[in-house]
Amino acid sequence: MSRIALVIAFVLALIGPASAQKTEIEAANAKWTEFFNKGDFAGIASFYTTDAIALPPGSAIVQGRDAIGAMWKSMAEQVSDPKVTTLDVKPLGTSAAREIGTFSLKTKGPTPQEVTGKYVVVWEKIGNDWKLATDIWNDGK
Repeated sequence: MSRIALVIAFVLALIGPASAQKTEIEAANAKWTEFFNKGDFAGIASFYTTDAIALPPGSAIVQGRDAIGAMWKSMAEQVSDPKVTTLDVKPLGTSAAREIGTFSLKTKGPTPQEVTGKYVVVWEKIGNDWKLATDIWNDGK
């Protein structure tokens, strides 16, 4: 019986940090979306590590916090109303995590359309804050 209790305690010890990481990352995603909707691209850039890499679909690699902020500012001229849904967060130790999710947004123009897709993000914990280190997404299911 004590072995079962030990196994349960071990599993709960692993689940606790993973659950906390997911909650913190979902909160960061909500703040990112808030900044995008306000047009605060310096705020968005602050969510990325200084050496972060973004891999937008059909485009060149974008590297560095400032360049990524500029990329999002340019994208905001074409799209609006981003929404993300975290599907899974996998801890990669205590200071990193991999997130998989889905997104939707609306195109701007005379005939706006909804675009949906999926993404993978690698987060790094720097101090008390989660920062995006690698960000890749594409459209489709």
